[in-house]
Amino acid sequence: VPTDTPICTQTELQTLVVLSNASQRTFKIDDSRKCFLKDGQPFRYISGSIHYHRVPRFYWKDRLLKMKMAGLNAIQTYIPWNFHEPLPGQYQFSDDHDVEHFIQLTHEIGLLVILRPGPYICAEWDMGGLPAWLLEKQSIVLRSSDPYYLAAVDKWLGVLLPKMKPLLYQNGGPIITVQVENEYGSYFTCDYDYLRFLQKCFHSHLGDDVLLFTTDGARESLLQCGTLQGLYATVDFGPVSNITAAFQTQRRTEPRGPLVNSEFYTGWLDHWGQPHSRVSTEAVTSALYNMLALGANVNLYMFTGGTNFAYWNGANTPYAAQPTSYDYDAPLTEAGDLTEKYFAVREIIRKFEKVPDGPIPPSTPKFAYGKVALKKLKTVGEALNILSPSGPIKSLYPLTFVQVKQYFGFVLYRTTLPKNCSDPTPLSAPLNGVRDRAYISVNGVPQGILERNKVFVTNITGKAGATLDLLVENMGRVNYGRYTNDSKGLISNLTLGNSILTNWLIFPLNTEDAVRSHLRGWGGHGNSYHTEPEPHSSSNFTLPAFYMGNFSIPSGIPDLPQDTFIQFPGWTK
Repeated sequence: VPTDTPICTQTELQTLVVLSNASQRTFKIDDSRKCFLKDGQPFRYISGSIHYHRVPRFYWKDRLLKMKMAGLNAIQTYIPWNFHEPLPGQYQFSDDHDVEHFIQLTHEIGLLVILRPGPYICAEWDMGGLPAWLLEKQSIVLRSSDPYYLAAVDKWLGVLLPKMKPLLYQNGGPIITVQVENEYGSYFTCDYDYLRFLQKCFHSHLGDDVLLFTTDGARESLLQCGTLQGLYATVDFGPVSNITAAFQTQRRTEPRGPLVNSEFYTGWLDHWGQPHSRVSTEAVTSALYNMLALGANVNLYMFTGGTNFAYWNGANTPYAAQPTSYDYDAPLTEAGDLTEKYFAVREIIRKFEKVPDGPIPPSTPKFAYGKVALKKLKTVGEALNILSPSGPIKSLYPLTFVQVKQYFGFVLYRTTLPKNCSDPTPLSAPLNGVRDRAYISVNGVPQGILERNKVFVTNITGKAGATLDLLVENMGRVNYGRYTNDSKGLISNLTLGNSILTNWLIFPLNTEDAVRSHLRGWGGHGNSYHTEPEPHSSSNFTLPAFYMGNFSIPSGIPDLPQDTFIQFPGWTK
């Protein structure tokens, strides 16, 4: 490692509250018997993935109990760096971010934990869990031994890993194995110095006894760049794969030790505008049976998918955003409900391991609260004084989200038309510079949209000096592949006809705080930058706006309130 890169240093010894027999608790690999050893005895895990950051804390116990009752003896979870450090040095570990509580709860329920702390996790999560603020250094090479990147990783792991150390199996906790990075063989950098840095970092904070592993797709080319001596190499593959060939690939890297499929896909991810992915129950159970019959260790990804709350969804390339739902067609639905796939998987596991007796927590009852009439409060333009209280940033050319320190959601870009456009005039993003979708209006009249990889030109009309607004939406950063350095906003100039548009007012919009600060109080007419809308538009679009509705929970019905969900019949993006 170059001398100017940070090296993980041992943190101060912490007082560890451990079980009285923690000194006898061990989790190791037995090369000769090709298996894991738990407290000296051969052990095989049958695990399921759950992401605490996709399930409200209130329901953590419900999901974990259902996983245990399915016959699982372990769970696997990612830790998304950006979820816990949204701004440099600002850490969130309480409420829904309380990963320590989640792991302790798992322990109390009697499940082991396979921990995947990254720093990159993929997970169909915004930027694969890497914080967007890393991109403030434009030359950064993510997931490499770039000194700037390593310094940020070093600092983050110095905060996170000491919290995990008391929760390791040998210290009395439930964490049996810890993954280093994630599917690194699928990334272009192939930087062994980076993997060595992480390996040293993890050992420094967690001790030399921790069992570290890697996960890569079951292809030799992926294992070549994703593995490192001293990190146990595992593979991932779904039910349509050739199981024998996949494990033979692992065996070529790890000729001794246990067979491990770290991600056995029970379903698949979704993209905006595409049908919900489905994987048949029979395909899942047949492949699961065959793997367990081989004595393999298996983690079902996902066992319960959950929800991408707020702006945490990721995207793939060619650019395709993932939706709010992360249901994944998993054995437990997005809402944690039991499915046919759940009971079928449970029956397969029962053939190999003892499944706990007793009742399975039921699916939560749902209640239909009725139709909700929505009242329009304000357009985005009318609410700028609330959404962007500091006012705009002035710039000759557009700035990206990161450059105005707005990492998620929406930014409004405003300028004036430099010439009369009485005839429809093309407004274009010639370098595909809209990331990811722009809602366009002139003097408050909707004109259309521009969208990444889809719509590069739209015609607008208006008089010279009229206000041109582009409300740009970040639809989620790429989470997989070489393009995770995914800048948002207007990342290149726009042209009107043949003219480059300049002299922008850029409004970062803090929608979350605005919504929290009492929508009912949104009276008045915006601020000095507001332009009254014209009454008619020839386009099929309406101005982006805020709407509010109320519903009542009936009294006199004993089990209310109950869970519910919102339906938007006939809506599109």
